[in-house]
Amino acid sequence: MDERQQQHAAGRQTQTGVFPELGQLLRKYIKALEKSGIPVWGLSVQNEPMAKQTWESCIFTAEEERDFIKNHLGPTLHKSGLKNKKLIAWDHNRDLIYQRASTILSDPAAAKYVWGIGFHWYEDWTGGGEIFDNVRRVSESFPKTNLIFTEGCVERFHMPQINDWKWGEDYGRSMINDFNNGTVGWTDWNILLDERGGPNHVGNFCFAPLHADTKSGKLYYMNSFYYIGHFSKFIKPGAKRIVSSTSRGHLLTTAFLNPDGQIVVVVMNQSKEKMSYRLWIAGKAAEVTSLPHSIQTLVVK
Repeated sequence: MDERQQQHAAGRQTQTGVFPELGQLLRKYIKALEKSGIPVWGLSVQNEPMAKQTWESCIFTAEEERDFIKNHLGPTLHKSGLKNKKLIAWDHNRDLIYQRASTILSDPAAAKYVWGIGFHWYEDWTGGGEIFDNVRRVSESFPKTNLIFTEGCVERFHMPQINDWKWGEDYGRSMINDFNNGTVGWTDWNILLDERGGPNHVGNFCFAPLHADTKSGKLYYMNSFYYIGHFSKFIKPGAKRIVSSTSRGHLLTTAFLNPDGQIVVVVMNQSKEKMSYRLWIAGKAAEVTSLPHSIQTLVVK
């Protein structure tokens, strides 16, 4: 073996395997959080790996992320006593979710470390709408891998728009479609922001379900807070999604079976019209009225 071959072989050895320093850093960080009362159930490989941004960013191609999981991060977590922490790949928009998921999950050596595929809702930056079908394609192709919505917010905070009704409907439409296409969990980006939509070190001020006026102490509850509540207050941990269909294009719906046997049905009316419909289950029906631009949760015991 000549000198160049030896250097190449040495390079291959350093590119594959466990990084003790990374394992120690992750373990110390996670243990410190948990000691402070913040439980850590999982971690993401990289936030938005295909975005070049003004804030902290790192570009990962699909192949690079696959190989990093397979050769480095996955083995490191397992050998550092952190294999019980759920590992989430992708963590970017719905537009490229299938391409990324298929590259990573088609490799068994990488897939064995991945608990789920995370995604965001900002694919409309190209001028189109949400691409919910891509979530379904991943769910159908890789049914054993979890899908989780890891980030969503309304960008560019503007206080005069804080009560616009469209914000809540953005959340409701996204949650219903994501759940119906196989998503198992859905999270906002921010729980609480200040009166400017921050703090933020690069001036990327956004809306959140809750805003606090740091000068007066007043809390502003956006309608998105209540739209989220129509899911989080009634759909319990361990619930299973069940089929729910609608005969009216203006009505969106999703349904779950809770562990205690309750059926939870969420119905969102996107129209300006009051609409009557029947909640039909196994041959029995109940008359229900949906108000214009409303969301309602029906619990069947």
